[in-house]
Amino acid sequence: MSKGKINVSVENIFPLIKKFLYSDHEIFLRELISNATDATLKLKHLTSIGEAKVEYGNPRIEIKADKEGKKLHIIDQGLGMTAEEVEKYINQVAFSGAEEFLNKYEDGAKDTGIIGHFGLGFYSAFMVADKVEIITKSFKDAPAAHWSCDGSPNFTLEEGKKEDRGTEIILHIADDSTEFLEDSRITELLNKYNKFMPIPIKFGTKTETLPKPEGAKEEDEAPTQEVDNIINNPNPAWTKQPADLKEEDYKGFYRELYPMQFEEPLFNIHLNVDYPFNLTGILYFPKLTNDLNTQKDRIQLYQNQVFVTDNVEGIVPEFLTMLRGVIDSPDIPLNVSRSYLQADGAVKKISSYITRKVADKLSSLFKNSREDFEAKWNDIKIVIEYGMLSEDKFFEKADKFALYPTVDGSFYTFEELQEKLKGNQTDKDDKLVILYASDKEAQHSYIEAAKTKGYEVLLMDSPIIAHLMQKLEGSKENISFTRVDADHIDNLIKKEENQISKLSDEEKETLKTELEKTIENKSYTIQLEAMDSSASPFIITEPEFMRRMKEMQQSGGGGGMFGMDNMPEMYNLVVNTNHELVGEILNTKTAKKKERLINQSLDLARLSKGLLKGAELTEFIKRSYDMVK
Repeated sequence: MSKGKINVSVENIFPLIKKFLYSDHEIFLRELISNATDATLKLKHLTSIGEAKVEYGNPRIEIKADKEGKKLHIIDQGLGMTAEEVEKYINQVAFSGAEEFLNKYEDGAKDTGIIGHFGLGFYSAFMVADKVEIITKSFKDAPAAHWSCDGSPNFTLEEGKKEDRGTEIILHIADDSTEFLEDSRITELLNKYNKFMPIPIKFGTKTETLPKPEGAKEEDEAPTQEVDNIINNPNPAWTKQPADLKEEDYKGFYRELYPMQFEEPLFNIHLNVDYPFNLTGILYFPKLTNDLNTQKDRIQLYQNQVFVTDNVEGIVPEFLTMLRGVIDSPDIPLNVSRSYLQADGAVKKISSYITRKVADKLSSLFKNSREDFEAKWNDIKIVIEYGMLSEDKFFEKADKFALYPTVDGSFYTFEELQEKLKGNQTDKDDKLVILYASDKEAQHSYIEAAKTKGYEVLLMDSPIIAHLMQKLEGSKENISFTRVDADHIDNLIKKEENQISKLSDEEKETLKTELEKTIENKSYTIQLEAMDSSASPFIITEPEFMRRMKEMQQSGGGGGMFGMDNMPEMYNLVVNTNHELVGEILNTKTAKKKERLINQSLDLARLSKGLLKGAELTEFIKRSYDMVK
């Protein structure tokens, strides 16, 4: 038996580990199972190249909890260690066994799946244990070794009694960590971190129902048997070649990832590249709502099938964080800041690759089945619009397949839209005016007015559409987007001809004075316009620029620089000087009747705009009944 001090560069590494090295104590199990997996995969590689003269067999990792003895066992059937290797790899903390192994077998070990990125992984055991034992026997012809440490720098190392190849780690769980002896807690951690580890992991047993024997009666119970409870799927879909998978395999894997998600994904994108970086994975487009805040953190990041995090910011482009699925890469540095990730060359290449793959998949869907693509548009548009805003390379590709739906349910690409609208919706300055609504019901009367002119009206209702329109106006020539309630119909698309007003300048001045005196609400700017006599007498409009800036500020960016977040809503009250009701208001001699006509006309315009609510709506209804008596 030997005794000694662990070779560390600080007086006592254990308080450092417990307090600072790992912020989340639960990852100790991930680290120890990762080490067990490394040991098993190393043995597989050595046997495959003939360096280990042993039978690899069908090894697995086993977890055992002993609540009474307050011990947790992690047992593997990997290559094990000699006493000298324990001294080297366990006591000399700064030395990484996995790193040395990779260097030694650099040419042939790249596909062994060795994790080896978690550094001081073994010592995370001391976050939950007062004492840790290692009982290990090497695949080489050497006696077993038994190492023990009580959480101080002192250890003992003696010959062990283990007969079989492999390693058993025994954690003597501390009083403040007994939760990690509970079956439910262990199961939770195994499902979180080790659900797709490449080596089968056993935790206890489970009851399995067997088929009834031939001749059994209907009322006879089916026989059962106790079988090993293997908690992981060592061969998940993303580790296979796309050619080996069917559509049902992808859907089955989605259900495996998200067992509580009942809606099927719309489609998937299989990632598979090994140069200039290594990356595999499957991304799914779920049905998305317009809520940008509740969709993120559903993509899981793995490193050689070990779960790392579901926060993939900096690795996956921001606009794709609303997708779901798995990304697995040994080339992504772990436990570093977001700013470091954004500056890392490999990560930038991975992010660009993912963007390109998603764009190519969307383009392929659009070209091969446009009808199906149109049917899915409302469920995927938020991702595409976000991508067009945030990634220029994605914008270039998406510009060919991004769709612009009309209020009547037709879909156009931007190129198709330009071709369709140019004849009727080009103004006197040769600018193409694209009319849109954000709410078909609330803006119904404005939409109908536009349609009577033969204008096409788009339905653009996502929360970031104002930003996208701004970008399109800046990147395309001679176009502008205008919401149908931004002005009265004759001003939305200015042509050469102007209507002639039935009122003289003096009458218009008198009318404006009467209106300003009666309308107390100062958020309305009154403008008198000569329009077709069949157009509404009073129309409330919202200036496009001001409203859009406010919308952009509210959805992040845009208007904040102008302080528009604190500005009240501003509306124009457009009065049609050619309407007979406006003439009646002007010519009415009774002040009370004039006031009632103005208020009634204004409230009808507000009702059409969806602005009449509460007490004002109640007063309008009462006044309306009085007028029809």
